Amino acid sequence: MICRLGAITAVPLLVAACATNFGASEGVTSAFTEQEKPGAVGQPKKPVRIGLLLPLSGYGSHTVTAKGLKQAAELALLDLNNPLVQLIVKDDKGTPQGASQAAQEAIGEGAEIIVGPITGEGAKSAAAVARGSKVPVLSFSNDRNAAGDGVYLMGVLPEQEVERIVAFAAGRGKRRFAALVPDDGYGRVVASPFKEAVARNGGAVAAVTSFPLEANAMLEAVQPLAGEVQQSGDSTTPIDVLLVAAGETALPQLDPILTYAGIRSDRLQLIGTGAWDFPSAGRSPVFVGGWYPGPDPHGWTDFVQRFSRAFGQVPPRLASLSYDAVSIAITLSSAEPGQRFTAAALTRPAGFTGVDGALRFRADGISERSLAVLELQTFGGNVLEPAQPQEAPAERSSFGGMRLPWQ
Repeated sequence: MICRLGAITAVPLLVAACATNFGASEGVTSAFTEQEKPGAVGQPKKPVRIGLLLPLSGYGSHTVTAKGLKQAAELALLDLNNPLVQLIVKDDKGTPQGASQAAQEAIGEGAEIIVGPITGEGAKSAAAVARGSKVPVLSFSNDRNAAGDGVYLMGVLPEQEVERIVAFAAGRGKRRFAALVPDDGYGRVVASPFKEAVARNGGAVAAVTSFPLEANAMLEAVQPLAGEVQQSGDSTTPIDVLLVAAGETALPQLDPILTYAGIRSDRLQLIGTGAWDFPSAGRSPVFVGGWYPGPDPHGWTDFVQRFSRAFGQVPPRLASLSYDAVSIAITLSSAEPGQRFTAAALTRPAGFTGVDGALRFRADGISERSLAVLELQTFGGNVLEPAQPQEAPAERSSFGGMRLPWQ
C-alpha cells in the first residue's frame, strides 16, 4: 500500500479537510528549516518512499495500537505537506518472520528508509533484510539489543528514564532508595540501572523487590518490602523513596495492595518510570503526587488535539513515535539520492524536534531524548522540572528555528 498526500488510502475525507489547517510551524511538530522546505534547491524530482512496518492484521491491543501508528504516520504526511514523499504500508504480522517479509516487500517497492516495526525482534529481522540494500530502520522499540548497524531506536531506554528520575530525587535530598519491579524482562532491565543510578547519585539501595504479574500474588511480594519501609522509619536512615516500575496494567492492581500494606505518599516519595505516562494513571490514588520522567506534555497535548480532529479518536501513546519517525524521514528526504538517509544524516548533532521534544541518534542507534520530570496528578501530570538532556554534544546547532535543550 502506498500513501500519497491527497490520496491516502483508507483515510476519511475528513482527514484531508482538517489537515489543511495544520501548519508545519504549529507547536513542536515543525520539521523543516528554510533550506529543507519542499521546493527548495536540491529537492528530489522522483518520489521518495518510506516503508512503514506494523502488525496490522489480527485482533487485540497490538492491532489497535498499530492502527493508531499508521494514522499518525499519515498525519505527518499531511502536516509536512511534501507531495514527493510516499508511504509504503506493510503488515509485519507482529512476528520476526513477518517483519522480514514486510521489509523485503517495502524495499522491493522502492523504500529508502524503514519506519517500524514495534518490537526489537522485529526490528532485527527487518534490518537483516534492509542492511544489504543500505536501508536504515527507525524502530519504535526501546530494546537496546536491537540498536546499531543500521537500526535506530525511537523508543526511550528504561535506563535513561531511571537515571533521570533517580538524579532528580537525589537532587531533592532523597538518599535511601527501594524499588518494586515486575518479575519479567522489563523488571530485570530496570533493576540493574536503578542500582547504578542510585550509587552514581550518592544514594544507597535498601531493597529491590520483584512482584509477580498475577494480581492475587502481588500482596505476598509487597508485604516484606512494606515492613522494611515501616521499620526504617524509626531509624536515622529511613527509606525515603520507592521506585515502582509498573504501567497501565499493573499500576491499578498495585494501588490497593500498597495502600493495604501501609505504603503511603506522606511517608515516602513514590517515583516511577515512563510507564506511568498513560491517561488513567491518576486514578490510582496512592501514586498521585509521585514523580516520573517523560516528555514535556505540551507537545503531546497539541498532537492529541490535531489527531482527534483528523480521526475522531484519541491516539495511542506510541503514536507520537510514528509521527516523529515519519517527520524525520520527510525532513531528510530533501537531500540528493544516496545522501538522504545516511548514518551521518541520521546522527547529525542538531538532532530533530518532534511531538515528544528534542531527540538525537547516537552512532550506536540509541536515541538521546530530552526528558522532563512530572508529578502525577488526578488528571495528567504537572511539570516539576523541564526537559533536560542527559549528555551534551560536542557541536551546538539549532533545528527548525528552535534551540534544543542541550544547547
